[in-house]
Amino acid sequence: MRKKLAVVLSLFMVSAVVMAGCSESSSKTEGTSDSGSGNAGKSGAKVQLTAIMVKHPLTKPLAEMEWLKKAEEEAGVEIKWQEITADWGQKKGTMLASGDVPDLFVGPNVITDADFAQFQGLFQDLSDLVNKDAPNVQMMFNAKPETKVIATQPDGKIYGLPKYQRFWPASATRQFINKKWLDNLGLKMPTTWDELFNVLVAFKEKDANGNGDLNDEIPMDWPGGIGGYFNPAVLLGSEGITLSDGSGQGYYVENGKVKNFLIDERFKDLVVFLNKCYAAGLINPEVFTHDYTKYQSIARGTGDMAKVGFTWGWVASDRFGDQVAPQYASMSPLKRSADSNTKLSWSYDYNSLNFGSNMVVMSAKTKNKDAAMKFINKLYDPKVSMQVLFGSLGTNIKDNGDDSYSVLPPTDSKMDPGTWKWTSSMADNGPMYIADALKLNLGKDMSEVLTQSEPLKSALSVSTKTDVFPNLFIKYSTADNSTLSLNNTNLMNLANPKFAQWVTKGGIDAQWDAYVKECQKAGLQQNIEIMQKYYDSFMSKNK
Repeated sequence: MRKKLAVVLSLFMVSAVVMAGCSESSSKTEGTSDSGSGNAGKSGAKVQLTAIMVKHPLTKPLAEMEWLKKAEEEAGVEIKWQEITADWGQKKGTMLASGDVPDLFVGPNVITDADFAQFQGLFQDLSDLVNKDAPNVQMMFNAKPETKVIATQPDGKIYGLPKYQRFWPASATRQFINKKWLDNLGLKMPTTWDELFNVLVAFKEKDANGNGDLNDEIPMDWPGGIGGYFNPAVLLGSEGITLSDGSGQGYYVENGKVKNFLIDERFKDLVVFLNKCYAAGLINPEVFTHDYTKYQSIARGTGDMAKVGFTWGWVASDRFGDQVAPQYASMSPLKRSADSNTKLSWSYDYNSLNFGSNMVVMSAKTKNKDAAMKFINKLYDPKVSMQVLFGSLGTNIKDNGDDSYSVLPPTDSKMDPGTWKWTSSMADNGPMYIADALKLNLGKDMSEVLTQSEPLKSALSVSTKTDVFPNLFIKYSTADNSTLSLNNTNLMNLANPKFAQWVTKGGIDAQWDAYVKECQKAGLQQNIEIMQKYYDSFMSKNK
């Protein structure tokens, strides 16, 4: 859901844009915009702050968010926002190296624990400020002690504040197939990889959508890449591997042992299957080049004519749009083969969906830290937080007048609730505390996601003690953080292009052994040993 748009910038231009965005300049570049959501005409008594928000490409300008204007007003601040939707990783490196940073960074892990380790002294320890100026944050820490665990570094300092949003299911990813296409062709719901392959061949060859064009169906699609949400890596659950929180870099836990699927023979089997599908023309040929926006728009078809047969997504209305969503069914995990007795699993993402780390970070150079903290505290007021997530009261949320609230449907009847949420507010990318006591009736997409998660229920009955890596709750030392970050960069620079190559062109059998050795040389085994040490320590304290 958070795929970045492809924008190429030279380091010189990145530096110039970033410094401009943190000043009063109005310079702009693709993927960034500047806005002041405070009322400049009344800014005499207000504290002026600068901030960067890394937001979803769909999200409207922050200046148009009424709840945010009000939060700034009540906190006595006026914020000059720089809004970034693309290539934050490239922009960030240049900015942090220069030391020319804004007062606040907002967004999920926009500044990471590894950044805290590498750029010591650049970020503000919030511990004292939370105690003095942030009763809402303290309330979250008290009600949800795990949020304080997420926030606290090994030395006891707090540089980034987490979020708690409460409503989300145990997995981000559901598996969808076009049931109408199955019915049109007289096919049964596939239950194994081989059955899926045969169904996808029929989708390609037999005019599944019935419009007379044999070439407009896309049997399988995903948003590219090797791991993360909405990705075929979840098919590793067919072979007993429990992913967690997207497993974007391949790490998982099996019977208490930290492993990485990138060098697992079961991953090799999956790549062979995907290459078989690609060679048969069953996978979108743009799978490794399209961006998330294109991935979404293709699946929404044309009118009531669907384009995609089998894919992964958050919820049907979000993935396909309201018009063609009724054609799709949520599927149970597939067996590897008909004779397989392996216990099926899936991706357990509860922690990363309902919690988040480093959602807001303050610069140590911020001149008025008390004012900045008062604004942050305002975001963690549960009634403000629900607007951070779903949008402003009146437009997006109804006050029922009895101390309860209801998320309203989109004002545009053609828009699905998921798109409405991401368009209207910071959504999942914002700092928030949705208290358990807050009475909020959810929109139809949230009831939909719970219903469509039912086929995954058995596969998600995993042991969080032995088969889930508690990534959000583990804090590494500065040295180990640096080692993990460097090794993971080297690992993914090797694994990502190999995955794309093997899926589209084959060759994994001949190259596998050499590839595994290269992964180890990139530091994979060292990372596993570090993570195992921290995992064992965490589990011993949380039996």
